[in-house]
Amino acid sequence: MIEYDVVIRGGTIVDGGGGKPFEGDIAVRDGLIAAIGAVEGRGREEIDARGRLVTPGFVDIHTHYDGQVTWEQRLMPSSNHGTTTVVTGNCGVGFAPCRPDDRLKLVKVMEGVEDIPEIVMTEGIPWNWETFPEYMDALAARSFDIDVAVQIPHSPLRVYVMGDRGVDHEASSEADRAEMARLVAEAVASGAIGVTTSRSLNHRAKDGKPAPSVQTAVEEVLALARGLAQAQAGVFQIITEMSEPPEKEMAIVRRIAEVSGRPVSFTLSQIPEAPDSWRGLIAGMEAANAAGCTVRGQIHERPVGVLLGLELSLNPLSTKPSYKAIAHLPLEERVAILRDPAFKRKLLAEEAEPDPVPLANRLIGAVEGMFALGEDPDYAPPREMQIGARARALGVTPLSLAYDLLLEGDGRAILCLPGANFVSGTLDEVREMMEHPDTVIALGDGGAHYGLICDAGYPTHLLTHWGRDAPEEERFPIEWIIAALTRRPAETVGLADRGLLKPGLKADINVIDHGRLRLHAPRPVYNLPADGRRLQQRADGYEVTLVSGVITYREGVPTGALPGRLVRGSGYRKPLRDAA
Repeated sequence: MIEYDVVIRGGTIVDGGGGKPFEGDIAVRDGLIAAIGAVEGRGREEIDARGRLVTPGFVDIHTHYDGQVTWEQRLMPSSNHGTTTVVTGNCGVGFAPCRPDDRLKLVKVMEGVEDIPEIVMTEGIPWNWETFPEYMDALAARSFDIDVAVQIPHSPLRVYVMGDRGVDHEASSEADRAEMARLVAEAVASGAIGVTTSRSLNHRAKDGKPAPSVQTAVEEVLALARGLAQAQAGVFQIITEMSEPPEKEMAIVRRIAEVSGRPVSFTLSQIPEAPDSWRGLIAGMEAANAAGCTVRGQIHERPVGVLLGLELSLNPLSTKPSYKAIAHLPLEERVAILRDPAFKRKLLAEEAEPDPVPLANRLIGAVEGMFALGEDPDYAPPREMQIGARARALGVTPLSLAYDLLLEGDGRAILCLPGANFVSGTLDEVREMMEHPDTVIALGDGGAHYGLICDAGYPTHLLTHWGRDAPEEERFPIEWIIAALTRRPAETVGLADRGLLKPGLKADINVIDHGRLRLHAPRPVYNLPADGRRLQQRADGYEVTLVSGVITYREGVPTGALPGRLVRGSGYRKPLRDAA
């Protein structure tokens, strides 16, 4: 007799709560976990998980699918790495609320901050909303391969309230700030799980102008916190400015937590310009939590880097006049020109023409620290593999070597620049961050940086680099790793119905062949609106993924099922028209 929709048999269950793994069965019925242990009843679908890990679906609380969810149903590259829930609207950027006359302004901001081509957004986004509640309703009408939760971002909110004054960074008035607070509370009531902002000077539009949220007065940021206090729900996410003293930035974070009475998280990483500031941020976080606040540092479990190549947004030749003159040509034609020794000599002798975005120039110019990523990507190679060291050994300039490396694989080679979390050339500092009780692993950034970053595969890297492949004395226990990918991030943003294998909770589940798990090198594909390019990264070893009890992927191949939905937060107040 069939009692269940799915029964997963004989797997090694790692429940997400940090408990020791155990062998058993999991039964699923009506989208929920119905039973765990020795399940006698049969399922319409039976999955043999013997010798496999059975885990909750992974939760990534830092993505930028704000636009992609409006035109696409598969949220790759997150969904093919065991991730079953993503949180978008981070870093204070997004597309709601937005008046029709302001659409291009928000597109320009997202193009610069998150490296999404303008034409992709203008062709792809339907703009069938104006207010944030209307945006939520538009997403609620759609279906996906995974679940999506949304936060209201500061930059579009500021433009919505202040118009051009907001874009031009004029000071907000008391009335402006009161309206922002009201709209944050309204967004949480419509299901937003929180509000986000950015103070980072790296967050700029394509023309170099800072995003609207950047450089706003602290009092305006606190107005967003007051919106959460009014709603009595939601979380606050912030990108601090790393060039400022950590004590100053953490004072702002703590004030946000005090004013809102809600949890706050911020991006925590080690940067070359201030290699010790992360310790000051942690000290401020510890002090805030000791005082009764709830503050978490969002971290990445490997170096945070950018990818550069002839097919990608940037490469070490990008600002050279000779390269600019051929940059529009198809890859094959560019490669043929670049292979001409005379062209190489001319290009290497030229002065660069700086990009209007300062960060782009810093990335392009950091050739010595780059390395060839390869087919089996090692994100933390030894120093001697970096281009600077290799060039010195060969007696050539770093740029000359980078030029040659870019031509490998018919111009499809990828260079990686670890911009953060790799100052010492080791992952010692990353381990220290990971082991801190107040940090949470996140920062997949899926849906953004289409031609520059591909970090959404971090669950696979965590499971292999820090788990299976690490020396035994350095290995994180599998129960710790799975909790870090599931229950820990879910709890950080208030999603209490997932991230744990327990009867009555949501049946988001992975069946993983841990021994066969492999992360492939990122590769560009051209399947965005207007044939836009994005980086994807495949993985082997995810045998089955379920969302709400429905099988969505088998061996990394989509089944066609789209059970993913918009997740409304705990502050959601169902409109009267829907209450009946």
